[in-house]
Amino acid sequence: MSKVLSRIGRRRALQGAAAGFVAFGLLLWWLLPLGEEPPSGTITFSTGTPRGVYQRYGTLLRTELSKDMPNLEVQLMTSDGSQENVARVATGEVDFTIAAADAVETYELNNGPGADRLRGVARLYDDYVHLVVPRGSDIQSVADLRDRRVAIGPPRSGVRLIATRVLKTAGIDAQRDITPLSDGIDTGPSRLKRGEIDAFFWSGGLPTDGLKQLADTFDFRFVPIDADFVSELHRQGRATHYYRSTNMPESAYGTAQNGATVPTMAVSNVLITRKDMDPELIEWLTRTVIKSRDGIGAHVHSAQLVDLRTAIYTDPLPLHEGARRYYRSVKP
Repeated sequence: MSKVLSRIGRRRALQGAAAGFVAFGLLLWWLLPLGEEPPSGTITFSTGTPRGVYQRYGTLLRTELSKDMPNLEVQLMTSDGSQENVARVATGEVDFTIAAADAVETYELNNGPGADRLRGVARLYDDYVHLVVPRGSDIQSVADLRDRRVAIGPPRSGVRLIATRVLKTAGIDAQRDITPLSDGIDTGPSRLKRGEIDAFFWSGGLPTDGLKQLADTFDFRFVPIDADFVSELHRQGRATHYYRSTNMPESAYGTAQNGATVPTMAVSNVLITRKDMDPELIEWLTRTVIKSRDGIGAHVHSAQLVDLRTAIYTDPLPLHEGARRYYRSVKP
């Protein structure tokens, strides 16, 4: 009987080992394209302003890429934001970037140089519009910004694009009816704290570090942008239809919101490249973007929203062929 049990035990052990090998093989298939050498060389990636989510995400993604493609050098470049990022990729100044969908569409509608070469890699996460004022400010709506000192973001940023459109919807000309300043998330919070500006616009993932840090030392609040206002905004043209009405979750900035949601608007971010980029490199990079979601998300909360089911929706751009290959390879 003991010999029979021994044979059964050995058989079960072999079966267990085989099952483990299969599971390990499937894991490798998910993580890395088997039988291929990782791409090497140098790529450039345009991020955003210091203390912004684009810059933080790009830094963390570079670390993840180095694990999968150790011979690939990733050079990061800071930027004003979405508008500059789109132009850099389209004209070949950089290879990859993150940009808001409205900025991509605007570049295409304006027939920017190289617009037809732009391609999507993955839809990432949504940017939320923040209109920030001191807690004791009498500014209660966008219309109340008239004749105030307002930071509307750097000239080539996505923030500037959105702020100008939001102000226009309220009947305010950004160059004549306010004192416009070019501060972004790197300098806007400190200038608001010092009383040098009355309000500033920011568009970024939740939460943004620059605002979390401000909340620790300064009492501020958000001016609401409601659904009716966003509907009016849509009348400005095709690119504005990428804005959707939403609520900033009550937990985004804790004390700044006093446990309440804030009506605002959001726009999706897309990881973009050019049509001429190597499909194999794009396939590997797309794989890393998807599988590193939780690792990056532990540091950039908004990155937790990267999802295989929605990543393929890179509107207004068609998918790059390399990204398409990856999504097809993991399709159920």
